[in-house]
Amino acid sequence: MGCFPCFDSSSDGELLYPKQGGGGGGGGGNGTGGRTAAAASSSGVGAREERPMVPPRVEKLPAGAEKARAKGNAGMKELSDLRDANGNVLSAQTFTFRQLTAATRNFREECFIGEGGFGRVYKGRLDGGQVVAIKQLNRDGNQGNKEFLVEVLMLSLLHHQNLVNLVGYCADGEQRLLVYEYMPLGSLEDHLHDLPPDKEPLDWNTRMKIAAGAAKGLEYLHDKAQPPVIYRDFKSSNILLGDDFHPKLSDFGLAKLGPVGDKSHVSTRVMGTYGYCAPEYAMTGQLTVKSDVYSFGVVLLELITGRKAIDSTRPHGEQNLVSWVCYVEIIHNHLVFPTQYFSNKLSLVDNQISVSLMLLS
Repeated sequence: MGCFPCFDSSSDGELLYPKQGGGGGGGGGNGTGGRTAAAASSSGVGAREERPMVPPRVEKLPAGAEKARAKGNAGMKELSDLRDANGNVLSAQTFTFRQLTAATRNFREECFIGEGGFGRVYKGRLDGGQVVAIKQLNRDGNQGNKEFLVEVLMLSLLHHQNLVNLVGYCADGEQRLLVYEYMPLGSLEDHLHDLPPDKEPLDWNTRMKIAAGAAKGLEYLHDKAQPPVIYRDFKSSNILLGDDFHPKLSDFGLAKLGPVGDKSHVSTRVMGTYGYCAPEYAMTGQLTVKSDVYSFGVVLLELITGRKAIDSTRPHGEQNLVSWVCYVEIIHNHLVFPTQYFSNKLSLVDNQISVSLMLLS
């Protein structure tokens, strides 16, 4: 995923490993040609830049890098005692490194579908013939180990038609790999931005279908999972698309258990992707489900306008999508975007813009 802390809050917030609650989802592969698969983004591979809210502070691992690695290895014990709310042992399928090497034909370049800070993602075929996306953890540093544990634990506990399925994992020696269902149409980002000349943009109905499915995935995490789960990395590259553009949320390495009881928020170090991170969360480190709602509003604007959340190639006043939309709506009371694709849907477009702004407020 390659996400960096955006700010540091006063409380780092311990990583929570659910024993009885829910968790998040992972990712699939990319079926789109030369683009680095954000489908792999499910796999935590954000092929696009994931910018910290401020320049990332890079800290050297002390001589204790081995200690950090040992701590990550100790966390593997969590996987052998994974239980649901009723105390039943859950067990994700385990693979050996040799099995996954065979599945990717020794991680050949033609099987490579994406890369990010977390590591590289490959398309593979298991012994039974199932096509999968395999994410290989970059072994440098401890952050990846934490994300690995969170993703396995969460995806083993949470299941929904709009969350990507975890097939299994590999924790063989120092190797850490995650195996997901393969998502043939890649990520939403692949179908919104930097399209080749011969590729038609998504039609309006497909865009709204994707938005509705992604919203159902968030609803499940926020309202159905107990305790609630805050996704914390909702963005277009983490929405993977299956057959008929069926959307699934992926990449749950940053997911966090939400507040329970009389608590209103969870205090944690701010993590996420620049342009999608809710301002109040970025400023205070206080995490609530509303942080995900804000991010959903940003993605909805991407779907409506076809613009990126952050685009440094545009004029200064248009680089931040949310700021630009708010300015245009307030000053000019209209929004300029490729309406030729939605010429018969303008009233619906206007309604969705209003919904987006409500989500961002």
